[in-house]
Order: sequence, then structure tokens, then C-alpha cells
Amino acid sequence: MAELLLKNITMKFGGLLAVDNLDLEVPSGKILSLIGPNGAGKTTVFNLITGVYKPTEGTITYNGKTLNGLHSNKVVSRGIARTFQNIRLFNSMTVLENVQVGLHCRTKSGAIRALLNTPFLVREEKEIEDKAMAVLEFLGLESFRNDYASNLDYGNQRRLEIARALATKPGTLLLDEPAAGMNPKETADLMDLILKIRDTGLDIFLVEHDMRLVMGISDMITVLDYGQKIAEGTPKEIQNNETVIEAYLGSGGKK
Repeated sequence: MAELLLKNITMKFGGLLAVDNLDLEVPSGKILSLIGPNGAGKTTVFNLITGVYKPTEGTITYNGKTLNGLHSNKVVSRGIARTFQNIRLFNSMTVLENVQVGLHCRTKSGAIRALLNTPFLVREEKEIEDKAMAVLEFLGLESFRNDYASNLDYGNQRRLEIARALATKPGTLLLDEPAAGMNPKETADLMDLILKIRDTGLDIFLVEHDMRLVMGISDMITVLDYGQKIAEGTPKEIQNNETVIEAYLGSGGKK
């Protein structure tokens, strides 16, 4: 049974209907891709799940508990992490420090322990460093641990953003256009990486325009157009769906 469920989700911005009565579930241990023409409402769906927006109507639940109205940090603590279309790294911090930031959402030390530099805090900081290094090793970034994030090439910056998200120990990972701006080699490496993450048991919810990537790694695909779900199925089913073809290429679709 899926853990992340959207039921009758509607999002209005004034007179604009961005998402229209959407039902969606992210299957456990699988990759679900959300695709559609520009302006279809894909990133809005991510923003609704992660607490950036509160839905006008409908409910979002994760592990049976509602996410409606929760702030983004609370959504992370529930087990949902995300990346963004535009890379959001701490460029003046090292690669290791960027990942450690993600781990701090799971720490137990409070302000008093931090001020007193207690033995508990010292042990916990060492554990954070070790866990951050484990994430970097998993993603092949360990050799860059002391480099500033700003000095990484574009592909590794994308990889670092995923590393920071994984450091929060999510059950579900949301990837918002992770292949944006990548060359073919970087995209191929990213596909391998996403499959590697999926194989650890995480649920992955992906928004992406690169159809080679989507068709190559997705278990299921949901298609939005003008905020409405117009199709859902396996990659093969979506490739042959006339409604989807019309949305992308026909007179009714946005280019």
C-alpha cells in the first residue's frame, strides 16, 4: 500500500486553477514520474506535498497522517525530502557540511547542550560526520568532502543536493527536474543513481521533462495537463496513449 496519498487535491491561486481535483498515490519502493506540458501544475503538486502551499481542497496523507497545513520542516521530519529545479546549496560551505545540515534535523542536542559543549553533543557531532561521510560515499562524492559546494561541477552539485536530501533519512524522495541542465553523460549517470537509491527501498516521486530518463527508470507515470490528471500507467502505456500525445503535440497542448 502506498504511503503518500493525495485525495481530491485542488489548488487555486485567485482565479487560476493550478491543480484540479487530483488523486495520486506514490507506490512503495517504486519510481513514480509526474510529467506534463509546461504549466501543467507539476511543481505545484510538489509544493503542496512539502508544505510550501496548503491545498484549497482535499487531503494529503503520509503513513496515514495528514500533511495539510504542516510547515516544510515538519514534512521533512515526517519522512519526505525533496530537491529543487534550481540547485539550492550552501555554496560557502563544504560538501561535507552541506550534508551535515541535512542530518541536523534528526539530532537531539538542544541549545543548552550546544552552549556547554557536553560530551553528548561531541559524540553526536561525530556521529553526524560519520553518517554524512556514509552518504557521500554512497553517492560517490567522498573525494570532494572538503571542497566548497560552489567549486563542484554542475553534475556533482546536483548529486550533492540529492545527498543532502538523503541525509534527512526520508522514506520518500521528491526529485524536481533533477536532469535539468545536464549533458547526456551526466543524465545517464543520474539515471543509474536514481535506480540505486530506489533499490535501497525508498519511494521516489519524480518530476522531469527529459523523456529518455522518465521512460528509462519509471515504474509508473502520471500525466498532468492544465492541472488535471489525464493519464496514468506504465511507461509503455503512456507512450502509446493518444490523450498524452495530443497534450504534448496537438492543438490542445502547451508547447
